[in-house]
Amino acid sequence: MRPPQHLIAPSPHHPKRFAIIVAGGSGTRMAADRPKQFLLLRDEPVLLHTLRRFAEPALGIQELIVVLPADQLTTWQQLCEQHQVNIPHRLVAGGATRWASVKAGLAALSQYPEGLVAVHDGVRPLVSRLVVERTYAAATTHAAAAAAVMPKDSVRLLSQHGSSAQNRSRLRLMQTPQTFEIDLLRRAYAMPELTSFTDDATVVDDLCRVQLVEGDYRNLKITTPEDLIIAEALLRAT
Repeated sequence: MRPPQHLIAPSPHHPKRFAIIVAGGSGTRMAADRPKQFLLLRDEPVLLHTLRRFAEPALGIQELIVVLPADQLTTWQQLCEQHQVNIPHRLVAGGATRWASVKAGLAALSQYPEGLVAVHDGVRPLVSRLVVERTYAAATTHAAAAAAVMPKDSVRLLSQHGSSAQNRSRLRLMQTPQTFEIDLLRRAYAMPELTSFTDDATVVDDLCRVQLVEGDYRNLKITTPEDLIIAEALLRAT
């Protein structure tokens, strides 16, 4: 793997851009023999597909951080050699939770006092450049932005009294990337971890309103075996 370096010369008119790709899954729900980020999707690891999306020169991302559990770092390095990966990125050991892993990724960017950082799930390999660009553009104006889509199905809220219908037009399914001014995200992650944190938007909520931007239903998170089948089909169709 080549040492980290700038992917593209920064524009003097826009904030610097960074990305943290977090992949800490164990593959339990996949019933697989390896972590889901290392499963093959069209003969390449899922994580490689994700990394390639963020390495597109048109996005202008200056530094890519990949966060993996410490016991998976060697495996990823071996996979990079096997698949001849030459995308510049910095490899960082994550923590016991996603929150701790994102915090470790932020620490790897400590030399940058300002800029925008996108946080993305390593097992969302089909994210489009348009969705990534939307989050960076919105974060430039609003300091915090996240991709999201409206539920397709009817939604009901469970309670001790049964269930009640919800207005799905007012609900959103959260995706990644979720993109923030880097100082804002640092301040959010300086606070203690709470069990209510489900993504980076929930970590930032108390400090800043998160602007939602249009995501993409194809930006699926590979969690169960059928997700891998769908991802294969979507890639074949492109």
